[in-house]
Amino acid sequence: MGRLKLEDLRRIREETKKKMDVREGTYEYRIIVPMGTSGIAAGARDVLKGFLEAIADHDLHNVIVTQTGFMGTDVIQPVALVEDREGNKVMYCNLTAEKAREIIERHIMKGETVREYVVSTPLE
Repeated sequence: MGRLKLEDLRRIREETKKKMDVREGTYEYRIIVPMGTSGIAAGARDVLKGFLEAIADHDLHNVIVTQTGFMGTDVIQPVALVEDREGNKVMYCNLTAEKAREIIERHIMKGETVREYVVSTPLE
């Protein structure tokens, strides 16, 4: 097995840092995707992947994505809660990976709530 060069190590470090920033870094927006059994069965993994891919594709550094367990939203799964730094929350429902990408492009990048997917806004 060959030795890693310094530039290889730097590249690996930067790639890892970007992945960690999406899950734990400072943010303007936080996206929470419930990954309980009902969410996973409804397609939450694909939705999570759609969010992460769109964030990477647009090289966004102001968004973190986290997972949670059951949120009591079985009937409308998969869902995602988008929260901004001021605490404003929007719950999106019946999501797909494509809808997740659209939420990134419209809500996160343009500040436009994607009303056609909204369950409730604001949440108490």
